[in-house]
Amino acid sequence: MQAPGKAGAARPVNCRRVKCVALTFDDGPGAYTDALLGHLARYRAKATFFVVGQNVAANPGIVRKAYAAGHEIGSHTWSHPDLTKLTAAGVRTQLARTDHVVKSAIGVVPRLVRPPYGAINATVSRLTGRPMVLWSVDTLDWLHRDSGKVVRKAVRSIRPGSVILFHDIHPSTVRAMPRILKILSKRGYRFVTVSRLFNGKPPKTVYSAARAGKG
Repeated sequence: MQAPGKAGAARPVNCRRVKCVALTFDDGPGAYTDALLGHLARYRAKATFFVVGQNVAANPGIVRKAYAAGHEIGSHTWSHPDLTKLTAAGVRTQLARTDHVVKSAIGVVPRLVRPPYGAINATVSRLTGRPMVLWSVDTLDWLHRDSGKVVRKAVRSIRPGSVILFHDIHPSTVRAMPRILKILSKRGYRFVTVSRLFNGKPPKTVYSAARAGKG
């Protein structure tokens, strides 16, 4: 097991030389997150979990387990509101409460934020003060709840450098992951955290044109 202080570092992968993709999972932790961690471990895959603060408060142990295994933990706010519809104080509260419970669970504040629904404006960008990560591939797992469709969407749409949106709160998504990991592994893909994909320096907004799904 990887030491907690080195979470997010993962295995040394040079994404300029090999085909890398970032698997990202929103809205957890949930009842199926532990099973997902098992699937990822079997393929030595690292992922980024954009967690909802109130879910972390309810189950901090699974977040610690994910972080200790080398996965990256990002913020997905406290209760998943559209941040662009909140006051500045409301945005700060959503981020600060999540930062607090994540730090209590794993010892560090999330370095990345995924705004719910991909909704960003100038105020949200200013108040966040961290890279905001959207996505380039939306598997639509939140809509279809069908493992076969999730597999087909993922494997058809992925390209080197993709940031893929999943939700670990849906059992159909977790059931799809072994097939996705197997197919993409055979195609030579490596599964890395968002930070690793960008060599530790994600831009201020990752895939800002991707605002189309239910992140």
